[in-house]
Amino acid sequence: MKCALVAVLVLSAVTAPAATAPTFGALDFPGGNWGGYVSVGSFTSATAGWVEPSVTCTSTKDLFAPWVGIDGDGSPTVEQTGVSTDCSSGRPVYRAWYEMYPAPPVYFANPVSAGDHITATVTRTGANTYRLDLSDTTRGWTQTATRTLSSQHSSAEAVIESPTDSYPAIPGGVQFTGVRFNGTDLADTGPTRLEADDRGTYTWSPSAISADGTAFTVTRH
Repeated sequence: MKCALVAVLVLSAVTAPAATAPTFGALDFPGGNWGGYVSVGSFTSATAGWVEPSVTCTSTKDLFAPWVGIDGDGSPTVEQTGVSTDCSSGRPVYRAWYEMYPAPPVYFANPVSAGDHITATVTRTGANTYRLDLSDTTRGWTQTATRTLSSQHSSAEAVIESPTDSYPAIPGGVQFTGVRFNGTDLADTGPTRLEADDRGTYTWSPSAISADGTAFTVTRH
């Protein structure tokens, strides 16, 4: 089934990566591939914001993304959207994307830079139908994709992830704000704290959740 992909404010092409491109995906390897918070349950929406961090590439393997999604903890699919930072060229390249894992990411052509304010939301609109919304409020664009995927609706999460297990240097880490699942503040959804491995040497760990119940920062230790 083909579903419409709508660009709001900025009409832009969408390009899919090669089949061998790394995928962002389920919580599945030793040491941990997600850094942030996940809540287990049958959620219908997950939303969060962040300021896209400025990074320094330390290896051409460095690749990571902050993202928001449904599923992936205890299920084989993830419906997710975020912004990746890819250092394969030797410099950071920022690209907005969504992914219906295990399918590979689909990238938007809209520009993204460090310092941009990003808002991401995934909404389950039917039994196996999802709307993925990603906005760069600094640049004034929004992308919305509606897709179907047979899924278990097992969790909701706001995390960072590196499919290559290699992160760039991120001064100050990544701060998530306005994190809500089913419209409920993160702190009130029974969240579990997750740490992400970085080359077997470092760990990306989330802070305690803020007093307002919706924010945290993931930093390297």
